[in-house]
Amino acid sequence: MTPPSSAAPSVDRVMELLWRPPEPLEPPFEVYAVLDGARSPAVTRTLMSWTRGCVCLYEGAVPRELLAVAPYLVQLSRDADNTRELLERAWGQSWGIFAAASASLGELRRHFRKFLQVEDESGRRLYFRYYDPRVLRVYLPTCNLRELRTFFGPVSRFLAESPRGESLLEYALGPEGLEERGHGPGDSPRLASAEANR
Repeated sequence: MTPPSSAAPSVDRVMELLWRPPEPLEPPFEVYAVLDGARSPAVTRTLMSWTRGCVCLYEGAVPRELLAVAPYLVQLSRDADNTRELLERAWGQSWGIFAAASASLGELRRHFRKFLQVEDESGRRLYFRYYDPRVLRVYLPTCNLRELRTFFGPVSRFLAESPRGESLLEYALGPEGLEERGHGPGDSPRLASAEANR
């Protein structure tokens, strides 16, 4: 695994950004992580400390070997020790993404399950690993406004580590399309408008 950049933000800074106060028109939100068990056995080991607020995105009787590499939705609590442990272990490793959403754990699970599979040009069904930050960073700027509204659903913000882990990238849905803001050294807000992708 690649170690996080020496310029990586502190866990306290990441937590401050995840739980920043809502914008004036933003509803109250909960903070969630969508974690990819396929990235490392350490993901599912870390999640063993979650006795509640952690659900697999796969449904039904999932074989044990698939559970080890499945995506998990986790509700985070700012004051919980396991949240800090997760951020310390996950940062810079592309373990997953974060979402601020005005939805319950069950509601958000139902929403995120809609995107687990997509069809390619020939009609084959493929797994869509949008919860990998390397995928999310590429996918969101390609979406038009309708696609963004569908994907965001109850989510007000998606957050993901930057490619080298030196900053936290924030994606929001604005009136013109996707708004991307970096929170790190030298970052400035920029608009990745969906207008050009319509």
